[in-house]
Amino acid sequence: MSTLDVVNDAAVVAKRNLIKIKRVPDLLVFTTLSPIMFVLLFAYVFGGAIDPTGGGAAYREFLIAGIFAQTVVFGATNTGAGLADDVKKGIIDRFRSLPMAPSAVLTGRTLSDVVNNVLVLIVMSITGLLVGWRIHTGPLEALWGFVLLLIFAYAVSWIMAWLGLLIPSPEVINNASFIVIFPLTFVANTFVPLDTLPGPLRVFAEWNPVSAVTQAARELFGNPDPNPTATVSQAWSLQHPQLYTLIWAVAVVAVFAPLASAQYRRAASR
Repeated sequence: MSTLDVVNDAAVVAKRNLIKIKRVPDLLVFTTLSPIMFVLLFAYVFGGAIDPTGGGAAYREFLIAGIFAQTVVFGATNTGAGLADDVKKGIIDRFRSLPMAPSAVLTGRTLSDVVNNVLVLIVMSITGLLVGWRIHTGPLEALWGFVLLLIFAYAVSWIMAWLGLLIPSPEVINNASFIVIFPLTFVANTFVPLDTLPGPLRVFAEWNPVSAVTQAARELFGNPDPNPTATVSQAWSLQHPQLYTLIWAVAVVAVFAPLASAQYRRAASR
């Protein structure tokens, strides 16, 4: 089978998953409602406490990149839940019976979730603009900030793909991913500056890849720390957040894409 055939098969699978969003719009609605709620709660409940002199305005700009990072990471869980549902319903077995490239199923699934994340980021950007968030850099830098977020989310989706095939239960996948992703997105610089964290948590947060992608997005959007006197982390990961994010993304895909492919073959043969 040629590379073109694999690309075409992956495009068909991606289209199938996107059509599902159109037919079940609740998926997109509830995916976007949660981060919007986080923006409003953190911006107006905690913003005044963290940035009392500015009424929370500086904190709202600081916050949005963190909300973006959290949203796309949580959005990647759709990959695992979707594949677990397909295994449970026997759809994976049907795919296996078709004359299509095995890799197309996983590639199409992960790519469709990138498109879903694009839609969610658009909604989130509009919400951010309404609460006072602004981009203070050029269009190319801002665009690269969004692309980095999507690259990171794409890498995480391969972890979720492996888990979705390993544990073919959408309910278990949702609960398990929440237990792992929730602390990763909170023990980071997503919502608070790192200098507010105690020693061990701060070290973990400095090397947490979620902190790196958040820091990279903030720099590319031109959104500074709400506290100008805050101590700047000297950790290499946050001094070079774009490179660190890309290293993590490449490493995750290199490890989990083969694992997910192997698990797909086992799941499809059960």
